[in-house]
Amino acid sequence: MTSQTAPRGIRRADRARQVADVLRQQIHTGTFDTALPGESDLAAEFTVSRNTVRDALALLRDEGLIERAPKVGTHVAQRKYDHGLDALRGLKETLRGHGEVRNEVRAARRITPPPAVARRLRLEPGEPAVYLERLRFLGDLPLSLDLTYLVPDIGDEVIARDLESNDIFALIEELGGRPLGSADVALEAITADAHSAATLQIPEGGALLLLERLTKLEDGRPVDLEYIRLRGDRITMRGSLVRPIDSPDWRLI
Repeated sequence: MTSQTAPRGIRRADRARQVADVLRQQIHTGTFDTALPGESDLAAEFTVSRNTVRDALALLRDEGLIERAPKVGTHVAQRKYDHGLDALRGLKETLRGHGEVRNEVRAARRITPPPAVARRLRLEPGEPAVYLERLRFLGDLPLSLDLTYLVPDIGDEVIARDLESNDIFALIEELGGRPLGSADVALEAITADAHSAATLQIPEGGALLLLERLTKLEDGRPVDLEYIRLRGDRITMRGSLVRPIDSPDWRLI
């Protein structure tokens, strides 16, 4: 098989996606300083045709990751920021070293929460919660829109503090004098509605990551329920997974 011949039975579009997936990871991890290798070099590296390489680069260009120009070549346009899934950290902690995270506080008040929220926070019927809405920036770049429900005894103290420059996690731990314990998380891909898109400065229908996180104290008491919309074009969720030793499937190998 030559560098110009794709494996039999695999369509060019499929090969282009395979190439794009590898290049995307390399872009995110800084393999390329600014410029990507030329088409001929990439074709040889991936054992595909130059047309397949062009298709792969077109996918990455449409995602906004690279820029291409005649006689100039292919350059990295932007990289994503990693957000870990294997440790309980706020955005300010996560992006430490990349710049200053600041918050635009859009709401901070007591409300009567929806029953489903009250149940997850173990609140009595009619018991209030504290609701926060924050637009979070890295420098001038809006990265996430966070909707947060807090139990009232903690929430009342949190909203009396500086919410523009602090993570909620740090404030809860400072007020309680002890670290948080754990969180239940769910992550899914959604498209941006018109309001969210305008707020986060992305096209309507653009990719968002919705992180739902219920955070608990060390004793298991839930105190913080968040719905966080993260820009899918600027955030990558990463974590390390360990195969459980009691998994029954490995015995079948």
